[in-house]
Amino acid sequence: MNEAIPVLRTTDHGTVKLMPDVDRERAWLLTVDGAPQSYVDLDEPTHLEFEYARRLGHVLDVVAEPGWALDVVHLGGGALTLPRYVAATRPGSRQDVVELDGGLLDLVTEQLPLPAGSGIALHAADARAWLEGAPDDSADVLVGDVFGGSRIPAHLTTLAYARTAERVLRPGGVYVANLADGAPFGFLRSQLANFAAVFEELTLIAEPGVLRGRRFGNAVLVAAHRQTDIAALSRRAAADAFPARVEHGSAVREFIGSARPVEDADAVPSPVPPDGAFGIG
Repeated sequence: MNEAIPVLRTTDHGTVKLMPDVDRERAWLLTVDGAPQSYVDLDEPTHLEFEYARRLGHVLDVVAEPGWALDVVHLGGGALTLPRYVAATRPGSRQDVVELDGGLLDLVTEQLPLPAGSGIALHAADARAWLEGAPDDSADVLVGDVFGGSRIPAHLTTLAYARTAERVLRPGGVYVANLADGAPFGFLRSQLANFAAVFEELTLIAEPGVLRGRRFGNAVLVAAHRQTDIAALSRRAAADAFPARVEHGSAVREFIGSARPVEDADAVPSPVPPDGAFGIG
């Protein structure tokens, strides 16, 4: 059997590298300009290696009855980890993946092909532009996981973007996003303020050390017009190797504090992570 070797490619948006995992036979780590972006196990698509991906997966697990097919839009493609997860856990789901870097999509589908009949459609496009062209009430779940390198682009951090997401979601739909920030949380608070202006129910999932401001890290935002199953979500988040807290209701409102929604003219990308904030593993 041939030993897997790393694959390197330069695209219009950076240097993309796929590295085999020595511990798992058909598992790969994707980095873009050295920043870890995705991890995928072709033999076990339900294996979510990164903590933030597991938390996004927990949300995808509790938004509907187990096994029910959903219409899901993923903004940000990476190695297609979460689309593969949904295809495995919710067979028959229709999924659209929007990824700006067409060269990245080409590399991933060449080296890590999607299974036949996956129901996953790929779009090489800007996430917000694609979303603005999407029909009203067309998605059950919208996943936001767009990073240019290690920062979320400015045009995906605004109130107008949140309103577009709400328009595309069905009335019972759920928006879930991977965000990153550290104390004093100016960026994270502003993102919560954006979605609080559009959705009635907000939930925040993060490790206690991040929420207490001890370190920079990921936080998962869930926004909907209906209450998320907090008990089920909390059980899953608490059982992870790195347990997370699930905050909702008044705790989220208190966290937002006096933060205001972000207008397009004032938008900035998410903060630059400190060195070592996102290690590989």
